[in-house]
Amino acid sequence: MIAIIDYGMGNLRSVERALTHVGAAEVRVSDDPAVIEAADRVVFPGQGAVRDCMSALHRYELVDVLERVLRDRPFLGICMGMQALMSRSEENDGVEALGHFAGTVRHFRHLTGADPQLKIPHMGWNRLEQIRPHPLFAGIDSGTRFYFVHSYYVEPADASIVQGRSDYGGPFAAAIGADNVFATQFHPEKSQAPGLRLLENFLAWDGEPCS
Repeated sequence: MIAIIDYGMGNLRSVERALTHVGAAEVRVSDDPAVIEAADRVVFPGQGAVRDCMSALHRYELVDVLERVLRDRPFLGICMGMQALMSRSEENDGVEALGHFAGTVRHFRHLTGADPQLKIPHMGWNRLEQIRPHPLFAGIDSGTRFYFVHSYYVEPADASIVQGRSDYGGPFAAAIGADNVFATQFHPEKSQAPGLRLLENFLAWDGEPCS
């Protein structure tokens, strides 16, 4: 069973439909900690601000179960589900996040400056440069385009967790991962065939990174 964490943010049903399309036998969208903890795989999607995300996770009493499932089963973060894995966000003068990975969520103005051609949010199709092999990249060429919608990007303290980069005013981490956790700033469920292939790879993934 795959659990999609429902904390009231993001188009969860599109993620559910995409997972079902690529062969998931049972997908449950849930805010119930018991359902999430019983899942074989967990997907943490979302859109918006880290402050609102963390407030909702605390309100739904999901922080503790998230910390547990992050340790021991295939876990996929999408967009906000990637940013919330960092230590903190600089928005609103600083917001504490889950801290699974050390690092900061930064506003795109750090990369785009005052360039009027680079609108914020960064929205649309952009190339993903694969930094190192990963099971979730199987059958996907480096340089393939994925769909992004975000005003913030993550800056991990440990560069070794960066699995893929994109560029918008400068390079930024577009996919990160270590051990059983993988996360993307782009939306696989909105990225047509390449995104569906990544989700299909997630269903087959045993939670081990490439050796």
